[in-house]
Amino acid sequence: MVLPIDKHHQAVELPGTRRPGQTGIYRRKGVEAALVEVPPSRPHIKTVYDAFQHGLRAAPNGPALGRRVYNPVTNQFGEYVWETYTQVSDRITRFGSGILKIHQDVHGLPTVAQRWSVGLCSINRPEWTIASEACSAYNLVSVGLYDTLGPEAVVYGVNHSECPIVVTSGPGRAVTGTVLRTYAQDKGVLLYDWAEVEALGTQFGRKHTPAGPLDTYTICYTSGTTGVPKGAIVTHRGMIAVLASADLTTPVESTDILISFLPLPHVFGRLLELFTFSAGGRIGYSTGDPLMLLDDLAHLKPTFLPAVPRLLNRIYAKIYAATAGAPGLTGALARRALETKLANLKEGKGMTHPFWDRLIFSKVKQAIGGNVRFILTASAPISGDILGFLRVAFCCDVLEAYGQTEGTGAATNTNFGDSEAGHVGPPNACCEVKLMDVPELNYFATDKPYPRGEICVRGPSVIPGYLKDEAKTRETIDEEGWLHSGDIGIVKDNGTISVIDRKKNVFKLSQGEYIAAENIEGKFLSRIPFIQQIFIHGDSTESCLVAILVPDAETFIPFVNKVLEAANIIPGDLAAYKIICKDSKLRKAVLQELIKAGKEVGLKGFEIPKAILIESEPFSVENDMMTPTFKLKRHPVVKEYREQLTVLYNEIHQGDSKL
Repeated sequence: MVLPIDKHHQAVELPGTRRPGQTGIYRRKGVEAALVEVPPSRPHIKTVYDAFQHGLRAAPNGPALGRRVYNPVTNQFGEYVWETYTQVSDRITRFGSGILKIHQDVHGLPTVAQRWSVGLCSINRPEWTIASEACSAYNLVSVGLYDTLGPEAVVYGVNHSECPIVVTSGPGRAVTGTVLRTYAQDKGVLLYDWAEVEALGTQFGRKHTPAGPLDTYTICYTSGTTGVPKGAIVTHRGMIAVLASADLTTPVESTDILISFLPLPHVFGRLLELFTFSAGGRIGYSTGDPLMLLDDLAHLKPTFLPAVPRLLNRIYAKIYAATAGAPGLTGALARRALETKLANLKEGKGMTHPFWDRLIFSKVKQAIGGNVRFILTASAPISGDILGFLRVAFCCDVLEAYGQTEGTGAATNTNFGDSEAGHVGPPNACCEVKLMDVPELNYFATDKPYPRGEICVRGPSVIPGYLKDEAKTRETIDEEGWLHSGDIGIVKDNGTISVIDRKKNVFKLSQGEYIAAENIEGKFLSRIPFIQQIFIHGDSTESCLVAILVPDAETFIPFVNKVLEAANIIPGDLAAYKIICKDSKLRKAVLQELIKAGKEVGLKGFEIPKAILIESEPFSVENDMMTPTFKLKRHPVVKEYREQLTVLYNEIHQGDSKL
């Protein structure tokens, strides 16, 4: 059963719930009487374990997990090879039995213990998921450890969550593996080869003793942009509540194929697999190399593509440059096709066109495999223009979800067929939402034409708290169970929510003006196609902003060659590209693009940078300037670029080229 959609009436304000300083409580239309906790059509699914078992019963011999096998002779990856639900189920039992045996023997326990933690530190691969599912089958707590964050972060997670056993990738992760083995020797944490564990499980098999709804499913470390990560306690109840909501709004089907490349330690990645298993669908893992993702998509041909705006922005830039941005007849035809399809989309005529799709967009679809029926984007805002382009270019729905780890990833999501941009949909069916005044930023529930304030979320998907951190728990979740998101939103007349600002990471300039850097960054990213990343910086002793901008080389080079006619940078010439990024004339031209874009999106003068640095090397997880969910880590960026930021301000003070 899918909730009916009325785009003019998507959420309801519950009568009598308004209080001073806040709006009333909003629920999605169709669940006004009660929030959902279990899938209405499958009420027996109450835990993550139940969801996999349902998929196992529905498709015992159907493909469940797939990977591409590497051929060392040809140095290439081949086609996807699949394990069935029954084969995966058997491996879950063997692995779970094996780690139970290890734990019992090492600690000399008379009986098997439950609820202890198992660390998972690996790239996305079938073994990651098998280990996670084994934890659910035997009531253990999985702990996702970001393998990309380096040894210190891994050791912190292992220590904080008290993991006696860690599952980790071996080949290709020598540094992390060495550190973990050293840690094991010092602290008594055991590391076993996967085959050894399965062999023990075959010899000492145990019946499943699955977790209950209120048991902890995983400790999910928030990939915070500042400070020490917090361990969010995610329960089975919370995960299934989000599944129940998805079943009513964006259901996954048994024929769906998911590509798994977003990091599994994050709750978004775990939810995607839960949705797929519960429907008896299949999950294919990427090779782990971001440069091979399009090749993985071509071989897997997924029907369901999860993404983050950073990836979609890059896909948009490349496809736009090859179609509507192309010279000559190709560009002219593509622009005509795009204009026609966008007009139809705005008029509610859908995302397909019999002529233009056959001529142009059928080829464009092949870039992501050709069979994608919907894209789901989350983690950060995405431009309405890019959403519209992707919908008509790929001839499929592009849904936008909003949430955070502390809400098990769920707060709102857009609906199939809703082509209106600029909002993230109504509340999910598993939670309710209200806005609270933020007087220091002049946001109030009484604002006109729409109420504005901090987005607060409550429901069964909200976590019970942080591991070993009662103080942070109380700061984030109040005594009535409301999760305070730190995001500023508005509720429109139709019940949809738009995220317009950020309460956190707000700073003051010297003249007293508040700056929400993330909001400004998002607006520039939405307007200038060649920007891959942008970092907005301000100082309480300065009256203006500066910025570090990382272009997408492929789409930036044509702009460079246009501005600097003598440059003639050839794609792939990285040495020349790095040098030219420092050119003062180029910096002026890019700054003018920022000023133009800032005015177009309604930024105030003090919100537009007065000087910029063009950086050829991206911010990344590897250089500790981005989180695994692709959010900028502001403090490390400032620390790394402190001298360059000072130079930018000196240029402003001296009026040097007005940069």
